[in-house]
Amino acid sequence: MARVRCITEMGMGVDVHGKDATKAAKRAVSDAIRHSSLGFFRMLGKTANDMFVDVTIAVPNPEAVDIAAVAKELPYGTVKVNAVKGGLEIPAEQGTDSILIANAAVIVSFDEDKG
Repeated sequence: MARVRCITEMGMGVDVHGKDATKAAKRAVSDAIRHSSLGFFRMLGKTANDMFVDVTIAVPNPEAVDIAAVAKELPYGTVKVNAVKGGLEIPAEQGTDSILIANAAVIVSFDEDKG
């Protein structure tokens, strides 16, 4: 069954100290969905749990992202998270600390009913 993309939201999250890619990723997802309240799916005879939510997280170190922890930021639907190389790391002037910035794309789709 084909899926129909209904919503695309973008967000940014930052971990100011600690270079925690998961913390920045969770904040990016929260930023992306913070101002959304999706109610249109009821017009389609769907529920919030019928949503497919595909999340792409871009950080300098994608292997450091706890995918399951990021997925828990989404309260409904079938969630799939993918971490890719991107984002930004800004080194501190002294020491080994950095600011780590994550970008998130959250895409919501539904199965297309043809009947």
